[in-house]
Amino acid sequence: MVVHVVMIKFREDPEKESHIREAKRRIDALVGRIPGLRSMETGINFAREERAMDLCLRATFDDRDALRAYAVHPVHLEVIEWLKGVAEYSKVVDYETGER
Repeated sequence: MVVHVVMIKFREDPEKESHIREAKRRIDALVGRIPGLRSMETGINFAREERAMDLCLRATFDDRDALRAYAVHPVHLEVIEWLKGVAEYSKVVDYETGER
C-alpha cells in the first residue's frame, strides 16, 4: 500500500477560511471516483503557529501505479487547477507500507 500525504498553505485572503472548507469538500469528493484510491482523510488545521499549514490530506492507494494514475486523473486535475487559484504552496510525502 502507498500513503500520499499533502499539506497545503492557502493564500492570505478575506475568503481564506471558505477556500479551505471548499478544498476539503472537493478533496473528500474524490473517493470512489478514482480507481486505486482506497481512502482519503482530510483535516483542517487549528494550530496557529508560524510553521503551521492550513489543510492536510492523507490518501492511501493500492500501489505506486495507482498513485501515478491518480496524479493524472481528470477528476483529480480539476481539483488541482482550482487549488492553484487559492493555495500559496503545498508539501508532499509519499511512502510505502507493508500492508496490501
